[in-house]
Amino acid sequence: QVQLVESGGGLVQAGGSLRLSCAASGRTFSRYAMGWFRQAPGKEREFVTTISWSGGSTGYADSVKGRFTISRDNAKNTVYLQMNSLKPEDTAVYYCAAASWGVGTRQSDEYDYWGQGTQVTVSS
Repeated sequence: QVQLVESGGGLVQAGGSLRLSCAASGRTFSRYAMGWFRQAPGKEREFVTTISWSGGSTGYADSVKGRFTISRDNAKNTVYLQMNSLKPEDTAVYYCAAASWGVGTRQSDEYDYWGQGTQVTVSS
């Protein structure tokens, strides 16, 4: 069992930055691939980024590539999402998720555990 708690969301102006954190419980965190997804009002949840269990492999949605960076600290059971050059279209609830398939995946149905989400609002 893994419990995930996101933090770091908030209101920021376009062009600004935020860093989200996702703290995980459980001693097996390092075995899981982690991902970030987001859901804007009236839209379906979409993939943002994923990182393998070791941190050696990452993947990004085209919409955030070059602006967002995922990282993890297995000693702290935490995964991070650094978001730079934020745009109003990045406004959404951001969720972190854990997948027992440790290589990382863009498919939401392959994730076993989800956090409660944190709101990110980017003003123009």
